[in-house]
Amino acid sequence: MSSDPARGVLVRIRAVLPSLRPAQRRVAEAVLHDPAGSAQLPIGRLAQQCATSAATVMRFCRSAGFRGYPELRLALARETGREDAGDGAALSPDIDPGDSLAEIVAKIAFTDAAAVQDTAATLDLDALAAAVSAVGAARRVDVYGLGASGFVGQDLQQKLHRIGLLAFAWPDPHAALTSAALLDAESVAIAISHTGTTTDTVDALRVARESGATTIAVTNFAPSPLTACADLVLATAARETTFRSGAMASRIAQLAVIDCLFVGVAQRSYDRTIDRLTRTHRAVQSRRGG
Repeated sequence: MSSDPARGVLVRIRAVLPSLRPAQRRVAEAVLHDPAGSAQLPIGRLAQQCATSAATVMRFCRSAGFRGYPELRLALARETGREDAGDGAALSPDIDPGDSLAEIVAKIAFTDAAAVQDTAATLDLDALAAAVSAVGAARRVDVYGLGASGFVGQDLQQKLHRIGLLAFAWPDPHAALTSAALLDAESVAIAISHTGTTTDTVDALRVARESGATTIAVTNFAPSPLTACADLVLATAARETTFRSGAMASRIAQLAVIDCLFVGVAQRSYDRTIDRLTRTHRAVQSRRGG
């Protein structure tokens, strides 16, 4: 169950886009390019516009989680109507050659804020609750991620360590595989990958699952190879744009999910958490000048 089932139609379409067949992808791209206009089109007209059939449009609807085309049209109309009633017009996330520095700043701020808002609105709360319970009860937690996602994994490891949980972050692929091979049913493995296709991260989570660990994927795209190895999926909703593959918006969305997971775990043992945060904060106070 997402935190706001009425929101996130375009988020859901972007999430399934990489897994669609070419004809269905043309339909998805047309809807994403002009959601308000697509909501007004009969199914045959949209199919013609995308050089495909009405049956393919119906298959796209089911791939995106809708029972049929009328449900998709209604959802698009509601979402675009809500955006039109908002406080300001949505900005394009793409950086254009003629953009001023002020426009670049505005677009980046808008995209990053939207990533957090869309992620929070569409986050599966049932999956999050199950992840909180699994991490809170785990003998150890191993976190896998490479590149930008590796920094997010290290942030989670540091947070869990501060409240006394045994957690390890493994940004090295070989170390990740060896750690995964030693997990068991009392362990939790968390893999972070924006695309869900990073081979080393997928392999580590797969080995962790084969070892009996509870597996959690944090990714922007489902289905993906990473989610196929996961017992639980915590989905982000960020768009990568011009000049920003692996963009800050992706990391901000991942960090938002990680924060929700951490705070949920910390809240389970509220008094102990406060005590440990206080003790660890006091321990580093002498390292600060002034």
